[in-house]
Amino acid sequence: MIERVKFGLVGYGTGGRVFHAPLIASAENVEFVGVVTTSAERRAQVAAQLPGVEAYDSIAALAADGVQAVAISTPAATHAALAREALAAGLAVVVDKPFALDAGTARQLVTEAEAAGVPLTVYQNRRWDSDFLTVRKLMEKGSLGEIRRFESRMERWAPDREPPAAGGGTLLDFGSHLVDQALQLHGPAERVYAEMRGEPRDDDFFVALHHANGVESHLWGSWRQAGPGPRFRVTGTAGTYISAQLDCQEEVLKSGKSPAKLLDRWGVEPEHRWGHLFRGATGAPVESCRGRWDTFYPAFAAAVLGTGPLPVDPWDSVRAMEILDAARQSATSGASVTL
Repeated sequence: MIERVKFGLVGYGTGGRVFHAPLIASAENVEFVGVVTTSAERRAQVAAQLPGVEAYDSIAALAADGVQAVAISTPAATHAALAREALAAGLAVVVDKPFALDAGTARQLVTEAEAAGVPLTVYQNRRWDSDFLTVRKLMEKGSLGEIRRFESRMERWAPDREPPAAGGGTLLDFGSHLVDQALQLHGPAERVYAEMRGEPRDDDFFVALHHANGVESHLWGSWRQAGPGPRFRVTGTAGTYISAQLDCQEEVLKSGKSPAKLLDRWGVEPEHRWGHLFRGATGAPVESCRGRWDTFYPAFAAAVLGTGPLPVDPWDSVRAMEILDAARQSATSGASVTL
């Protein structure tokens, strides 16, 4: 018998419905108990899409029914208050990104969770993107030589739409992923420079990080880019890896599929989406690693049961928030910010 963690989801908008519920429901060591939402429309969706999963009015009601852990997928401005409420109830917590609206709040949440002895992590699912895992593998093999520049983009063309307010603005929404990935690959940053356009939710940004190891990370995020650049271009002394498109797992979830349905086919990129390794004018295709968003919730459940580490150290997200705070400061002043 597999020991299972009783799990709840707070919020059933696009994030909860598309990016969390299918993955929670697919985890073998998770019992998906309920969703907290007071919206009649969302409750009807829960009933139709998640048979056997109940709708609840509050985190307290979930806790009273024996839930051990919750994932918070609500507007960014509510993350801190809801995380505190769950921690106070003794529940282990996954907070969607952005972790909080600023580094100070994020730091307080981690400190409070540690003092309470309650597991807290952040849903940095793009650490398990197919293209990101491929970049990491190439670096570990030495295929690129010594890395000089890391270029990473999340750009979309949505001229008639504002960036969703729930994400806290494009810098916090896309930037939480881009900065986290850069830090995971290249270590701490010493200096930050940024440019942002668009009010009130910075619909277009550029952030440059100078890492302590000498790597320069150039990060772009936009809702107003008609000609998106490559998802990754990673340049080293021995070659350059270019991956054109975003990992497929988001598309697959939006199509209504899940790891439970696709099993070993989950996260497998078709050959036409593979990146290329260049050493001159022509590039050779590199088979993409399998994307593994499906491993996050099983890993978190293991951490709750005391049989494994947290899938994401929350202090990593605090450090990423410090960089995002510095990026806003840099964009306002026009000067680089030393960390």
